[in-house]
Amino acid sequence: MVYLWIGNNMVKKKRNLKNKILVTGGSGFIGSAIVKYLVKKDYDVTVFDNNSRGKISRLKEIKKNIKFVKGDIRDKKRLVSIKGNFDTVIHLAYVNGTKFFYSKPFEILDIAVNGLINILEFSKKKRVKNFYLASSSEVYQNPFKIPTDEKEMLKIPDIHNPRYSYGGGKIISELYGTYFAKKFFKKFIIFRPHNVYGKDMGNDHVIPEFIKKFKTLKNNKNFKIHGSGNEVRSFIYIEDFISGFDKIFRKGKNLEIYNIGTTEKIKISSLARLMAKNFKKKILLKKIKIFTGSPNIRSPNILKIKKLGFKQNISLKDGIKKIIK
Repeated sequence: MVYLWIGNNMVKKKRNLKNKILVTGGSGFIGSAIVKYLVKKDYDVTVFDNNSRGKISRLKEIKKNIKFVKGDIRDKKRLVSIKGNFDTVIHLAYVNGTKFFYSKPFEILDIAVNGLINILEFSKKKRVKNFYLASSSEVYQNPFKIPTDEKEMLKIPDIHNPRYSYGGGKIISELYGTYFAKKFFKKFIIFRPHNVYGKDMGNDHVIPEFIKKFKTLKNNKNFKIHGSGNEVRSFIYIEDFISGFDKIFRKGKNLEIYNIGTTEKIKISSLARLMAKNFKKKILLKKIKIFTGSPNIRSPNILKIKKLGFKQNISLKDGIKKIIK
């Protein structure tokens, strides 16, 4: 129930029951940010997550405004136990973090395939009209064109390299989801996040890993980075990511794919030095073996989402300052 002031009188306004949304993976870093965005927009939100990578604490400030159902996306019985119908599903449930690409490839693919089939069949049964599928920049692997647009050819360079379980699973999800959607959904949109960062994200990503190291590192000590340091990435702060998601959520077109990222590129060695400056520490870079299959450069073409009104507001320099305060 929402309360509004009209003149000197306070009146009750019921939530629009047509705007019922299910978010899978809603206690994850990106998922919880999307849930908060939806609650702020006064949607009726249900979160489904097993908290294996997510944290319910991320939702504590809005816990009275949402329904939370704990469960694994591969558990069909648990999923179908969710009561009520939904207008929209936003599917983010997955296993993230580079080290898990190598240590849990089967689990990643199991969630990509069986988890997706479960949520699609659930959505069909619940008469869902709109389905938003979270993909990843990992689908591009080592792209032919930089910056990389949504029409880039997708590929799995080596099926025996567990690195590609993540990107491969996302490619499967995009393909299966698209053809399912043509039969059963009014609107189906794929969004590909590119290196989203911010406070309270998991440690299994480059920026939080660097922060963790800097907190215990002494001056003039070796600072280990994977690879040559010349690898290039484009990072997007979580607030800017939500701004991009807002644009595709409100204005995105059926069966379209959208990159959500920035064109601000940085070498990993330069990122380490930028963060060292913020921590007021001097470092000696020590290069160690890079993860097999890691791309040399990843930077998105964002012209498509810019046409919907998106723009970057927080630079990497300012974003880093925000998260290490």
